[in-house]
Amino acid sequence: MDKAATLAWLRRISGDIATVTIKRLEDTLPWYADMPPARRSAVGLVAQAGITSFIQWYEDPTSTPWIAADIFAAAPRELLRSVSLQQTLQLIRVTVEVTEERVAGRGEDLREAILLYSRDVAFASADVYARAAEARGLWDARLEALVVDSILTGEADEELPSRIAALGWHGHGEVSVIVGTTPPQFDVDLVRRTARRMSVDVLIGVQGSRLVLVIGRARVAGKDDEPEELPFSEIAQRLEPSFGPGYVVLGPPVTALVDAGQSARAALAGFAVARAWRSAPRPVEADDLLPERALAGDTLAKQTLIERIFRPLEAHSTDLVTTLWSYLDNGRSLEATARELFVHPNTVRYRLKRVTEVIGWDATGPREALILQTALILGSIGTAEPARRRAVTRRR
Repeated sequence: MDKAATLAWLRRISGDIATVTIKRLEDTLPWYADMPPARRSAVGLVAQAGITSFIQWYEDPTSTPWIAADIFAAAPRELLRSVSLQQTLQLIRVTVEVTEERVAGRGEDLREAILLYSRDVAFASADVYARAAEARGLWDARLEALVVDSILTGEADEELPSRIAALGWHGHGEVSVIVGTTPPQFDVDLVRRTARRMSVDVLIGVQGSRLVLVIGRARVAGKDDEPEELPFSEIAQRLEPSFGPGYVVLGPPVTALVDAGQSARAALAGFAVARAWRSAPRPVEADDLLPERALAGDTLAKQTLIERIFRPLEAHSTDLVTTLWSYLDNGRSLEATARELFVHPNTVRYRLKRVTEVIGWDATGPREALILQTALILGSIGTAEPARRRAVTRRR
């Protein structure tokens, strides 16, 4: 049979091939049978477009180079997002099998043409999906940068939750922010792989020399036995190698991603003053830098010191505040404190133990002593100011 007769015959049976292909798809591919009718119809149009395109190519392979976009143009754009590359290759295989069966005995030249064309369709389909994935990756990167920037600036709006959902955030519960320097060769994929191994979701923001990670514990799909949740300090420790040289600061945890701005502000403030603590660990928690942050004018740090240390002690007992003041002023000497307060050294020990139980900080350590003394100073200033205003009011 000559080529003209073969082409005429192919055009006559193209509709039958498409019909048999659709039936074969329904019988052999469960994902196709489960699709909504509109999408099944779109997949059928793709299969039929592929058959028609093959006939045109077979007639004159050198006339105009075909492209896979011509085949997919028959389907709505959302089909590319709902049908995976693997499913597309299965579609191509079924279509080729049906076509080969239908043209069996019509000559080796036709069979070789079908195989050549199907191979090129498979490669071109992969190229279509690769381009779509690249475009999606660039869009995701821009959206991720926008979300991280919104968190850092505290300019969260009502669109932030939808943007977070669009990024596929799987975190649940508390969230924390880590701030450090960007390494010369930053490997984004390594950070994401490290986070996944810890069942952690992460948003990454690179702002010049500054690297910001927003982290949250993630649920692992398909796992009934959830692994033990790691503390944020441990998560930060494992992510620390991904940062460049310098300080790495972990912000305090907050209840949800939309509130991550609070953790970010603390982490940024700590990052700005971390050099003032000569022996600061890496990573260091922002709350361990409260004295430096307060001295630098960080209002949040001042408020935190007063709320967590001064006010609980004052509310519990004035003796604890007095003892702590004396102990710190006397160079953390039990005997000198006892002499000043006219009590036994064991009484001082007992009161210092009560201080630790009430606020969680131990005054006997040099670093924590600095934190506590800063809190006492700020608390005293804060209580003196209202008293001064009341005295002025009474004089008037």
